[in-house]
Amino acid sequence: MTQIGFAYNQKPDDEEARTGDDEPRADEEPPSLSRNLRSRIDASSRVAGAIQPSPDTSGRNETDDEFAEWDSCETIGAVEHALSGLGEVVRLEANADFPERLRAERPDIVFNMAEGLRGVNRESHVPAMCEFFGIPYSGSDPFTLSLCLDKARTKECLAYHGIPTAPFRVMHDASTHPEALEFPVFVKPVHEGSSKGITERNYCRTPSEMREQVAFLLDRYRQPVLIEEFLTGAEFTCAVLGNGAESHVLPIVGMNFDVLPSGSLPVYGFEAKWLWDRPDEPLEIFECPARIDEALRDTIERVVLAAYHALGCRDWSRIDVRLDAAGVPNVVEVNPLPGILPNPADNSCFPKAARAAGMSYDELIQTCVRHAADRQGVALPSITARERRMSVARAVASS
Repeated sequence: MTQIGFAYNQKPDDEEARTGDDEPRADEEPPSLSRNLRSRIDASSRVAGAIQPSPDTSGRNETDDEFAEWDSCETIGAVEHALSGLGEVVRLEANADFPERLRAERPDIVFNMAEGLRGVNRESHVPAMCEFFGIPYSGSDPFTLSLCLDKARTKECLAYHGIPTAPFRVMHDASTHPEALEFPVFVKPVHEGSSKGITERNYCRTPSEMREQVAFLLDRYRQPVLIEEFLTGAEFTCAVLGNGAESHVLPIVGMNFDVLPSGSLPVYGFEAKWLWDRPDEPLEIFECPARIDEALRDTIERVVLAAYHALGCRDWSRIDVRLDAAGVPNVVEVNPLPGILPNPADNSCFPKAARAAGMSYDELIQTCVRHAADRQGVALPSITARERRMSVARAVASS
């Protein structure tokens, strides 16, 4: 039987992570960034409708988001169940014991969803060790994972290949002023994912607002800050599966910002992702398939696949796109380790797109593994009848 190693990082347990009776658990989502936004509200400042920072009165001073990218027991269990349909699963938590465990177990292939913890190359640690031991693994290689975790280098690569992305600069010092950028701008830490460090305060209308928020982010995250011109159009997220000519975009997920609290920015950032959109009070923020015309859908898919290939993504990735004022799709971010929360109430975009394509959660995970196995010559159990029907349906749809 095929042995499948399962590499992951698990959020700290409830007792270890609890910091106070009124704090969320770490296996839920991180709490709010607490800086008073009322001074930043200006009713006369609007971009593409009502765009103004909304107040936050949470009373906390920093974002407790260190483990935001790691996975919960629920997600880990769901992925393990999906993998068990293809072989014997060996859990390989990506902690200090991982290298020795990997060398001792030597699975036929590793399904990697480990985000890592430290360093700008943290997402590449597991695949690099797999390569060192000569063990096949799923997903992108160490270089692509490190590249895509650096938002600025990603945008440089996209720009070189002529793929639209918003004009940008990188700041290492809050006292400097980025030349040739038009306000408003949006700022974010250059090496973070899962909306870490991305709140409504990152929308800056003036150089003084930008310097204030850049200074905060530099101090909080100890890394450079990306500044990019704010794109005023609609936003979409695209799930990509496959390799080479067989790479394809699943049904596009559109963002419905109208459901956000009144006066909120049209941004799926920290507040929208972790605070306002909760399983007990879900927001109908996603439309899948997105309600767009065929021409726009085709254009988005072309841009997304061009980015996927230019950055060297493999097997799967999630790519976020936003339209500029002229309606041109711009790549915002590329995530080769996409979030895959199994509960539909959690509004995880990749599983949502897969469901719209007629795939179950198990089939999504297994499809990724099959792409990785085919790419590396690893034998897996023969294709199931349902998988065969899905393959035929995709072939018919693309013909």
